[in-house]
Amino acid sequence: MTKTPRAASALTDPESALFASIRTLIESARSTVARGVDLVQVHTHFEIGRHIVEFEQQGEQRAGYGNALLSLLSERLTAEFGKGFGRSNIAYCRSFYLAYRERVLIVQTASGQSSLALGTAPFQIGQTASGQSERPFTLSWSHYVFLLGIKHAEERSFYEIESTQQQWTLRDLKRQFQSGLYERLALSRDQDGIRQLAQQGHTVSRASDLLKEPLVLEFLGLSEQARFSESDLEAAIISQIERFLLELGKGFLFEARQKRFTFDDEHFFVDLVFYNRLLHCYVLIDLKLGKLTHQDLGQMQMYVNYFDRHVKTDTEAATVGIVLCKKKHEALVEITLPQGANIHAREYQLYLPSKEELQQKLAEWADIETKQAPAA
Repeated sequence: MTKTPRAASALTDPESALFASIRTLIESARSTVARGVDLVQVHTHFEIGRHIVEFEQQGEQRAGYGNALLSLLSERLTAEFGKGFGRSNIAYCRSFYLAYRERVLIVQTASGQSSLALGTAPFQIGQTASGQSERPFTLSWSHYVFLLGIKHAEERSFYEIESTQQQWTLRDLKRQFQSGLYERLALSRDQDGIRQLAQQGHTVSRASDLLKEPLVLEFLGLSEQARFSESDLEAAIISQIERFLLELGKGFLFEARQKRFTFDDEHFFVDLVFYNRLLHCYVLIDLKLGKLTHQDLGQMQMYVNYFDRHVKTDTEAATVGIVLCKKKHEALVEITLPQGANIHAREYQLYLPSKEELQQKLAEWADIETKQAPAA
């Protein structure tokens, strides 16, 4: 038997109490001078989600009730407060709380009353009433709505940390997610390194931390099928240097293009020279359109040797060389370069990769790592 939907005004007593508590919450948030409108909005939506989940856990579990409740709340809240309380947004509030429920935001004041931890209560944002530190919310509501669409908690945590540390706009966050940044970094790390990505984000403490594969250069606007030269690729990178630096990762500063050095009366040119302020070292990049050759690796070895011997100071770390190519050959790299060489070959592509393919590669890699791990 199909039930006739109830009018928003026909709330039961428990539902009326829930509406009243959320109404008070919104009014309090709107009148609170906090750290910014976005932060107030995020905390308010978290608390709306908490109120809804706790109300649901008190009893009403029949099929379809949750959807009806969200619709009723949306109608009443929109009627009183206007835009921003559509059914989908109320549903996001509920999902937001369920995904981040470990972040306790309601604290007890000296008078025993509950208060939002928005900087006016005795406890600061990101602390529980017991004084234990919790990671605070730092992004806009739009960022968190996007993050809720990321299925795996470890990956979601990584993008939240990176968005905060790198001050990514929502557009930056979407681009990095769509380019599979998490998977590309994870593929060059062991299991402990992957866990560190989720807990601390992308940390840079050694040369290998700078590397990801492939580098995704879709923002250059070059077609895979188009005919262009290495100088065309270099010019496109220079014209989009800010976005290229974002793709390279943390701590990069651009120094020069076609950096010339001379010995034995012969001139040599490094395509792109960067400095990484976190590792205190030069990073040289040579661009290759086709398949990697052993001559490319030998040339980069010469560039690195020159910088180490004639450019870097005694206080700086060893120079890192990266040959950026369309197609590399692992066996060739392994047999050409001596063990421990600070030279790396990395592939680039001019289109966004398939996240499904990257995730499959990561799953296969994790399976191999598990099988190779020594028995406990």
